[in-house]
Amino acid sequence: MRYISTRGQAPALNFEDVLLAGLASDGGLYVPENLPRFTQEEIASWAGLPYHELAFNVMRPFVAGSISDADFKAILKDTYGAFAHSSVAPLRQLDANEWVMELFHGPTLAFKDFALQLLGRLLDHFLTKRGERAVILGATSGDTGSAAIEGCRRCESVDIFILHPHNRVSDVQRRQMTTIAGDNIHNIAIEGNFDDCQEMVKNSFADQGFLKGNRLVAVNSINWARIMAQIVYYFHAALQLGGPQRSMAFSVPTGNFGDIFAGYLARNMGLPISQLVVATNRNDILHRFMSGNRYDKDTLHPSLSPSMDIMVSSNFERLLFDMHGRNGALVKELMESFKQTGKLSVEDERWTETRRLFDSLAVDDEATCATIAEVYRDCGELLDPHTAIGVHAARECRRSMSTPMITLGTAHPVKFPEAVRKAGLDEPQLPAHLADLFERAERCTVLPNSLTDIQQFVAAHGNRGKPL
Repeated sequence: MRYISTRGQAPALNFEDVLLAGLASDGGLYVPENLPRFTQEEIASWAGLPYHELAFNVMRPFVAGSISDADFKAILKDTYGAFAHSSVAPLRQLDANEWVMELFHGPTLAFKDFALQLLGRLLDHFLTKRGERAVILGATSGDTGSAAIEGCRRCESVDIFILHPHNRVSDVQRRQMTTIAGDNIHNIAIEGNFDDCQEMVKNSFADQGFLKGNRLVAVNSINWARIMAQIVYYFHAALQLGGPQRSMAFSVPTGNFGDIFAGYLARNMGLPISQLVVATNRNDILHRFMSGNRYDKDTLHPSLSPSMDIMVSSNFERLLFDMHGRNGALVKELMESFKQTGKLSVEDERWTETRRLFDSLAVDDEATCATIAEVYRDCGELLDPHTAIGVHAARECRRSMSTPMITLGTAHPVKFPEAVRKAGLDEPQLPAHLADLFERAERCTVLPNSLTDIQQFVAAHGNRGKPL
């Protein structure tokens, strides 16, 4: 399997090199040169498989030629064996043909564990094989950071630097990052918003001279391995509910477009998906595009669903690449224009074709809390605010009552107690392995919103505390 850049100018790479590169050298994002496609008979034959075996079948084509089947199977079994539920991603029924897939049974209680627990193990495998070290630099709006640290903290070959917006993540999210001890772990609170953090990560990948020859590795959803791992649970859900003999619909809480792009890829790989609902909060750049062909920057507003407080969705470029016939030169022009003007739209026929699959809705805090209360009253399920946005959008945008509608349950409600309280409900209790979270010592450095300051900090504190 070879991977190409969405901007058409970077060399094609194999999976191992893409994993370690993250962002393409031309500023684009890597995507498979050719997407594997499974027959209905193949997909049906996977019914009843344990999650790690299903994951092997779905992901094997993406890693072919870079890792042996035996090593990959062992890594997957180890990855998903660490999840707290035997089903790994159990389905909970809310109403007739309406479901939530719980993706928060990993170590950090968020869907990011599915990809980042795997990513950490893959990085350790390839870096050990190469005899190399690497610096992980990532940005988080809440959940990616803790999942990345948890997934990579035991890796002997990496130093981890995670940027988060100062005072703009929940207390549980912050403490899940800042209470993990380790000489190779560095939490940095930026005096800015998530988009500032994300932009600094992208700029650092574009010019890595400050590292003095060391390798920079991405853990954000710009890294293809993140998307690859998320494809699996779409197949998992469909196989639980009668797929592939019947079509499925999914509602996905998303800010960076990575999780829903994985669903788009699952459909293109042969899984019958009739509808994908982009569910977002008042920071609604994706909804504005899907509903009105306007992908325009706007003011970032803090909300009760902070993981979606994002102004610019990094993975949207991957969809643009397909929308424009995989024309990298054209995507490069679009993205350069967007960087200059903050505005982007596409030809009407391309937008209309995209809308055949995608619907969208922006949900404010009031409706989010109302949905948390309603679902708990009706069936006893307590939702986090992001999942509640997904459920609300699913109910508003649903095209067919006969098609199973599955909302991706992206986080445990304990991570967002403020939203639960505002819904008029009692705060959930932390699970046993996090029961003492608020008693643990924190380690975090607050830095100004300055690329120079960030890069100087990384250069001074990498390599287990020794200057790079």
